[in-house]
Amino acid sequence: MTVIKQQDKSHRAVALTELYDGSCPMCRRELNICRGIERLNASASICFLDVNDAESPIPLGVTREQLKKRFHVLHRDGELFSGARAFLALWASLPGWRWLALAGRIPGAVWLLEAFYQVFLRVRPTLQRWVVQLDRTA
Repeated sequence: MTVIKQQDKSHRAVALTELYDGSCPMCRRELNICRGIERLNASASICFLDVNDAESPIPLGVTREQLKKRFHVLHRDGELFSGARAFLALWASLPGWRWLALAGRIPGAVWLLEAFYQVFLRVRPTLQRWVVQLDRTA
């Protein structure tokens, strides 16, 4: 059961809600890419929710801190995906990126993606500092 109403501002049904960390510079960049794809194609029905916004509802059974530590998406049926599975669900909802979600069906692909994601999470703080420095110089 979820506390998130799965509709966007235009009141269309939403297939997926991306739960993102609005304080993370890399997350904001990824979000802008997804929003751009969604604007170009009306068939992508994704809602974006900054988990730092205390007024925004979050799924039951998970904290805002947990949501900020890993990438999460909430499917319209209430299933919460995390890490590699969340990326696969997002890619399946984005036109032009669906082939990546299909690649996730290859045996062992989810395991491999999750392993890469675990490595990324370890270096994420360093990468975030680099992105902040790049943004300052741009």
